[in-house]
Amino acid sequence: MLSVQDLHVHYGQVHALRGVSIELAARELVAIVGANGAGKSTLMKVIMGLVPASAGTIRYSGSPLQGEPAYRIARRGIALVPEGRRVFPDQTVRDNLILGAYSRISGRQSREAVETDIGRMLEVFPRLKDRMAQPAGTLSGGEQQMLVLARALMSRPQVLLIDEPSLGLAPILVQEVFNVLRVLREQGLTILLVEQMAWMALETCDRAYVLATGRVVAEGRGSELLANAQVLEAYLGRQARNGGAAGGE
Repeated sequence: MLSVQDLHVHYGQVHALRGVSIELAARELVAIVGANGAGKSTLMKVIMGLVPASAGTIRYSGSPLQGEPAYRIARRGIALVPEGRRVFPDQTVRDNLILGAYSRISGRQSREAVETDIGRMLEVFPRLKDRMAQPAGTLSGGEQQMLVLARALMSRPQVLLIDEPSLGLAPILVQEVFNVLRVLREQGLTILLVEQMAWMALETCDRAYVLATGRVVAEGRGSELLANAQVLEAYLGRQARNGGAAGGE
């Protein structure tokens, strides 16, 4: 479904990604874990066309992806849930959801399909049901995370890129978000997840890659990496073993 080969990225003199290669098969949930500054978010931005690659190839369903602008990548079936949530704060929850589907809206039939999809999103994210007329900026952090997930799904993506969904959330809300990811994977969605909570990500994913200083230093099934004490200690630290989260919203 998605193939990244020998990817290099520079920010000026900083070599942020150094020959990264990953594979994502259809219906897989693959996690990218590693310490802060490892290059995880940069990888997501390059795939989505927000940051240019210096070298390497990205292929989606067998076709080249790099060099395409982000809006075309979105229309090809890839959606990004960015780090830090980034709702449209002055727009209502309902309008945020509609904006997620804007490229599909052309005529009465497509608008009816969007309304159907909004109904589906409220089944998956029932917390949003009573917030539809509320400005998105007034939601709690957990509710905003649910909203940006739902907004991305409104484009009916084939691949969902999710960057740090647990950031700033209380543990009970982190568990709720990961429960939703498991449901989406069971429904057949292909997911690439970047996550600071390595323990939770490795327990949830099918496979994972560990990034350190812009390189892939380990890969395998999540259960295998969890059982590898050397990988946990060297690259993921205490947080991976403890599985705890800092307090959040």
